[in-house]
Amino acid sequence: MDTLNSVIVDINDVFWNWLLIPLVVVAGVYFTARSGVVQLRMLPEMFRVVAEKGPVAADGKKSVSAFGAFSISAAARVGTGNIAGVATAISVGGPGAVFWMWTMATVGAASAFVESTLAQLYKRRESEPGTFRGGPAYYMEYGLRRRWQGLLFAVIITVTFGFVFNAVQSNTIVATSRVSLSALDGDWYAPVVGLGLVVLLGLVIFGGVRRISHITEVLVPVMALVYLLLGIAVVALNIGDLPRVVADIVGGAFGLREVVGGGIGVAIAQGIRRGMFSNEAGLGSAPNAAAAADVSHPVKQGLVQALGVYFDTLLICSITAFIILTSDPDLSERRSADLTQSALTSTLGGWAGHVLTAVVFMLAFSSMIGNFYYGRTNIEFITTRPQVLTAFRVLVLLAVFGGALGSVALVWNLADVFMGVMALVNMAAIIPLGVIAFRLLTDYRAQQRAGKDPVYVHSADVADPAGVQCWSEAESQTRLSQ
Repeated sequence: MDTLNSVIVDINDVFWNWLLIPLVVVAGVYFTARSGVVQLRMLPEMFRVVAEKGPVAADGKKSVSAFGAFSISAAARVGTGNIAGVATAISVGGPGAVFWMWTMATVGAASAFVESTLAQLYKRRESEPGTFRGGPAYYMEYGLRRRWQGLLFAVIITVTFGFVFNAVQSNTIVATSRVSLSALDGDWYAPVVGLGLVVLLGLVIFGGVRRISHITEVLVPVMALVYLLLGIAVVALNIGDLPRVVADIVGGAFGLREVVGGGIGVAIAQGIRRGMFSNEAGLGSAPNAAAAADVSHPVKQGLVQALGVYFDTLLICSITAFIILTSDPDLSERRSADLTQSALTSTLGGWAGHVLTAVVFMLAFSSMIGNFYYGRTNIEFITTRPQVLTAFRVLVLLAVFGGALGSVALVWNLADVFMGVMALVNMAAIIPLGVIAFRLLTDYRAQQRAGKDPVYVHSADVADPAGVQCWSEAESQTRLSQ
């Protein structure tokens, strides 16, 4: 097992450092420049759009709103990456890794805008009224006319999120709860917790997309608020250390000692890798949730998902970084969620570790729900046979159980491999298709300047009509009437 883990680490280092990180950076800068820095220029519009209510579907039920789709994607984004991932980045790359997480979140928000806008344009109707599905596999087939690439992506994301990332979530739940419930620990503990997670997740994933949306709309704000309150309390109690923490973050990113010792390269690599795992910008996962929203213009969901990157990294991940760094931790060995846990308890007392266990559970469980949705959407791209989807549900539950029993290091390193391959395939699609997203942004801005709430009617000047299904004039008139 150790040999396998070492091989995976070596593959990760070469793949990320020499191929994926340069590609992600260049693509993010390109999208930022071509969109006129949309991720900063239209920040107020992001907050306006995310509050819009979804229309009522033909069956009288609420459609998935912009906020509902934001919640599904946030459910997958805001997970153990925000606690365990940030802790790992700091323990391996030092405080400077946090700066590079911030930098890549700001640049990567432009990539998130492009991929989610494209997902909206090329989405497809589901059989249930008022529901849609889409994502990279769909814009690869209908935008690029490369079904083979869509099939490749669909398989990769289904394995990555449905199986590997869900194993990461259950693994972290077991690891953190063991610290809080050490008196109950034993050989039986991991299997029992794993079985409990299987039962809870099974109750959710055998429902529909509306149930997923409605559950995450409740879970995500609650878990984020509790964690933010804990973080604010830690920062308030250590306010005098804040200048030192900021200096450590900036110094670790640019300091002479780090440059000479090669530490700056590790900080950059860890910041970008853990940042991508956490906020998923350019990864190709959030567009699957973005396509589910019933909005009046594709750009609206692009803006909402760009905001999601900020929410995840600049807010939630920053809180984790401040919790850890205000405690002035020993970073001599690689640590994960336990680093955050020990930092909390050292400041707030033992009760805070138990609260964090509950927060981790909510974060990880909601991530499992979002991860399942991503896999489900892509299974339906491959085939519509119901028995295949049923088999996928069963395999997801088995992966959750297996993750509860697995090795922490191996599970996280496998996640890096699959995440990197998925991002590479997605980037190969959104870079050539980005021009379509920029045309949609131009249309959106023109309607805004005319004093309208933008409503999109598809034009051949934007993209080939043969690949676009859901943006006819009749549908636009229906949205206006609602």
